[in-house]
Amino acid sequence: MSTPSERDLIYDWNVGDDPPPRPPRRVQVVDETLRDGLQSPSVTDPPIERKIRALHLQAALGVHGNDIGLPGAGPRAHEATLALAREIVSAKLPIEPYCAARTHKNDIDPIIDITQKTGLRIEAATFIGSSPIRQYAEDWDLDRLLRHTEEAVRYCTEHGVPVMYVTEDTTRARPEILRSLYTRAVECGARRVCVSDTVGHATPEGAARVIRFIRGVVDATGETVGVDWHGHRDRDLGVANSLAALMAGADRVHGTILGVGERVGNAPLDLILINLKLLGWLDCDLTALPEYAALVSESCRVPIPYNYPALGRDAFRTGTGVHAAAVIKAQRKGDDWLADRVYSSVPAGLLGLRQEIEIGPMCGESNVIYWLTARGYEPERGLVEHLFRLAKQGEAVLSEAELVEAIRAYGAASGKAVARG
Repeated sequence: MSTPSERDLIYDWNVGDDPPPRPPRRVQVVDETLRDGLQSPSVTDPPIERKIRALHLQAALGVHGNDIGLPGAGPRAHEATLALAREIVSAKLPIEPYCAARTHKNDIDPIIDITQKTGLRIEAATFIGSSPIRQYAEDWDLDRLLRHTEEAVRYCTEHGVPVMYVTEDTTRARPEILRSLYTRAVECGARRVCVSDTVGHATPEGAARVIRFIRGVVDATGETVGVDWHGHRDRDLGVANSLAALMAGADRVHGTILGVGERVGNAPLDLILINLKLLGWLDCDLTALPEYAALVSESCRVPIPYNYPALGRDAFRTGTGVHAAAVIKAQRKGDDWLADRVYSSVPAGLLGLRQEIEIGPMCGESNVIYWLTARGYEPERGLVEHLFRLAKQGEAVLSEAELVEAIRAYGAASGKAVARG
């Protein structure tokens, strides 16, 4: 009997019967964890050796670009940015770095200094507010915004620093203002622009609409200009907006590991990567992702919620009898692929992880048998019944230590030797 194909076993309503649409441009991702992600008032700025480790994990994951800092923020920021730039050069990491900067000479000069010291091509991500609400709060007008834009972009290009021109709060800015700002930036030498959903205002349709508009603006200049999307998650639409932006013509999307960042955070890069991989839009090895998430969690002192998708403690655990039984039956067919997907839309194997079956108040006897067998115990009937009764009397899943102690107590009470095979 032939093994059923994936298409035989899973009907994908995300795709239907027609070939699925794909983004019109090559998909790339940018990691903002080490700069924008650290703007959260609740995170800790990691030591430089942790940041360097993060760089290597980013390279392993196939991240294309990286915000390595805002060196104009002060000596500590300058020192860390310089160290990361040197690591990229010495380790020959395939990452395109950039540094954030206000549209001001004082922020651009440190980028020039680091470029000269390392010989590394570093893009200057020069940012300026663009929305009416920001203009009103800051007492800015369009002439002032255009003047700062022109001065900053020209200063960068005169010193051999490539420019990514960034408008803050793009998703709440007027079309005519954006057209003027982006056109002026490209005319002055910017060859990449970034659309920012600074306060997480956009919906997927809004993200697509503004990307299509900006794509039209920069293409009308006749220059070859990259378009980035930088999203936040205030309405918890960060991942959906990133996918919509790519479908609308963005070249790159930004994010941070675990979604760290100001307020409730940036679009979570880990979940963006997982979705891009599952969609077939990006060919990357994600087995380093759990290690990277753990590094960020520990270094930035950001706990990973137990139910965080794919990376949380419970992402691939089940203590429910019906669910566990289906996984066990799939494994008995000798099909690891089947067992990894029968109750999971994100395969654990994609991340180098595995499905876990626990013993608790919602379990069935199959959970107990599986747990014992997986750990080398003989699933003797009396032992199975003992652990099953114990589980049903409890309020939560039993820990490894609790189960080992229960097995020991059962052996002592029954006079039976219970040992691992």
